[in-house]
Amino acid sequence: MNIHVKTKNLTITPDIQDYLDKKIGSLDKLIDPLDTSVSCQVELGRASNHHKSGDIFRAEINLRKDGKQFRAVSEHETLMAAMDEAKDEILQEFKSYKSKRTTLVRRGGAAIKNMMKGISSVGGSIGSFSGRIGGHIGGRFRKWRGK
Repeated sequence: MNIHVKTKNLTITPDIQDYLDKKIGSLDKLIDPLDTSVSCQVELGRASNHHKSGDIFRAEINLRKDGKQFRAVSEHETLMAAMDEAKDEILQEFKSYKSKRTTLVRRGGAAIKNMMKGISSVGGSIGSFSGRIGGHIGGRFRKWRGK
């Protein structure tokens, strides 16, 4: 996975970089790390400089996979909390997408299966229906011939 980090009014220390790598690494459970179609952009920084009660940190994660875009933004009093919340939000969004996609595939497979069952049951009912017609016609024919 290709990760690009951008900062705004903030310097990245090795501790922050390690923490970020650990948080983004948790996405590897859902995304194949060798998949080259996945790109991740992370923006970290201070929301603004005019807050009366101290700094407000912002974390934004943009994830792109197979042409689908996922985005999470969080603002907190600490940078670590903002990263945690943004990571949780992007994980939830991606899990929801995967679940919907799996559900659609299963529903499509079930529809095909039911369609195939319908064809075989129609064939069975046609066979029994034609047997009933044939027996009925045969009986009338026997009556007509006088047997």
